[in-house]
Amino acid sequence: MYDFLPSDHKALSTDKSLQQFLTKDGALYMVLNRPEVYNAFNGALIENILEALEEAAENDSVRLLILTGSGKNFCAGGDINYMRSLGTNSFEENKEDALQMAYLMQALNEFPKPTIARVNGAAYGGGVGLLCCCDMAFGTENTKVCLSEVKIGMVPATIGPYILKAIGVRNAHRLMLTAEVMQGQEAVNQQLLTGLFKEEEFDLQIQSIAKKISQNAPEALNIIKALLLNLAYQPINDGVVEYTADVIANVRASEEGKEGLASFLEKRKPKF
Repeated sequence: MYDFLPSDHKALSTDKSLQQFLTKDGALYMVLNRPEVYNAFNGALIENILEALEEAAENDSVRLLILTGSGKNFCAGGDINYMRSLGTNSFEENKEDALQMAYLMQALNEFPKPTIARVNGAAYGGGVGLLCCCDMAFGTENTKVCLSEVKIGMVPATIGPYILKAIGVRNAHRLMLTAEVMQGQEAVNQQLLTGLFKEEEFDLQIQSIAKKISQNAPEALNIIKALLLNLAYQPINDGVVEYTADVIANVRASEEGKEGLASFLEKRKPKF
């Protein structure tokens, strides 16, 4: 169906607006599937992603998540027809809608397993929020990223915390206030993308990174996710020292930790 999928994938869901495919290594490809509107958000897509994230978090077969878009683009932000309807809503209705987007960003940011954004083509507005909520984001020289809200009198509010987390205050000021398009290496320089790959190698490189992740201890991966989320922007104080000591003490006492250490000492592959 999609040429970027590994050959060993199986379809989990072929919902019209969001499709999911799982590989033997446990990589879940979550594909935004509204290419006719550049995979832009509407209420149904937001709801579908939230539901899919909740299910994937509980599915032990899923080791990591790869988020991408069908067609030539990643995500163009809000669907114009969807945005048009919001213009006639009351404050209460707009607040409820904005909370759904905020919940989506929170759910992706706090997803307990590793996440990769495969940023094909353009990511605008809310699409930038998605890639900033992922642990890693990769693109090509053709990838374009833009926080375009200010051009139409809007602001990147619900995605703002995750933009700041990913790129820092100084870069956020520039990108939010200018609405400049950052392409390829410029997007890497602004910390919007983790790295770039050549177009012809893009998907093989994504698959290689996914395989490296899937070969690691699953519980340790999840604990690292929680550890980094809890430590981000925290001052290094006695509470943090105590917390980190508790984390490693619990890991060492776990069955996975014991197996990992035993395999290292016995010079064999661990059985995770």
